[in-house]
Amino acid sequence: MCGKRSGDVGGAVVKAGQPLATIGDVNQVDTSILSRDGALPRGEAQPRARGTMLCACCLLASLLGAGGCKSEAGRAEMVSTQPAGVATTPVAAEAPDTRPVIACFGDSLTAGYGTEPGESYPDDLQKMLNEQGYPYRVANDGVSGETTKDGLERVARLAAKHPEIVVLEFGGNDGLRGLPLEQTQANLATMIETLQKGGVEVALAGISLPQEYGPDYIAKINAIYPALAKRYHVRLLPFLLKDVYGVPGDMQDDGHHATAKGNVQVAKNVEGLIKPLLKK
Repeated sequence: MCGKRSGDVGGAVVKAGQPLATIGDVNQVDTSILSRDGALPRGEAQPRARGTMLCACCLLASLLGAGGCKSEAGRAEMVSTQPAGVATTPVAAEAPDTRPVIACFGDSLTAGYGTEPGESYPDDLQKMLNEQGYPYRVANDGVSGETTKDGLERVARLAAKHPEIVVLEFGGNDGLRGLPLEQTQANLATMIETLQKGGVEVALAGISLPQEYGPDYIAKINAIYPALAKRYHVRLLPFLLKDVYGVPGDMQDDGHHATAKGNVQVAKNVEGLIKPLLKK
C-alpha cells in the first residue's frame, strides 16, 4: 500500500545503488551448508534460490507500487478545477466614444474650482447638449491657477487631440497677478493661431476684474478679447460670468468663482456662444 515506505523490506532499508544480493540476510547464502569444495549440496540450492527470487520480486513490486501511487497523485493534481459544462464568456471591450469633442480650455473658472465633481460649467454644458440632441462630448480641460503662459504650454497637446471646437478662457489670473497685459494678449493670440492651424473652431470667452484693480487696468484687459475676436474671426463671449457675477448665490465667498448654481448660468452663456457652430 502507499502508506508503507517503498524502500523497506522486512525491516531492511534499501539504499540507492545497493545490489539486491547484499540486502540484509535475505539474499545471503548460508555457508554452513557448503560442501568442502564450496558448492551447495544438491538439495539445498533450489529452495534458497527460490527464496532469493521471491524476496527480490516482492521488493520490486513494492517499489513499482509506490511509483504507481505517486503517478496517480500526479494525475489527480492535473484534474481541471473548471466545473463541467460551464463556459467562459469573454468580456467585451467598451466601444470608443467617437463623438466630436468640444474642449473647454481654461483656468479655475473652467475647471469648476470650489464645486463638487460634476458641477463645473462643462458638466452642465454636456447635459444641455444631450437634452437638445447634439452628439458632442464636452471635455473639461481647465486647470486651476493657470495663466495664459501655462495655457500656451498646453495648447499644442490639446490641438493634437483634434477637438472640433475649443472654448478658450484664460486671462483672469494674469490680471489678478498684475502681469503685463501685452504678454497676456500675445499668449492668447498664439493659442488661437495654434488651434486654427489644426483646423479647430475657436470660441473666445473673455473675463474682467474686480473694481479694486482700477478702471484703467480693467479697461485694458476688457479690450483684449474683442480685439482678438476681430483679428482671428472667432466668436466672442465678452464676459464668461455674465448674469452670474454679483448675483446672490451664484458666486462663491471668494468673489471670483461661480457656485454650482452659478455654473449652470455659465453653461447657458457658453451654449449661446457655440450654438452656431454645432451640428446635429
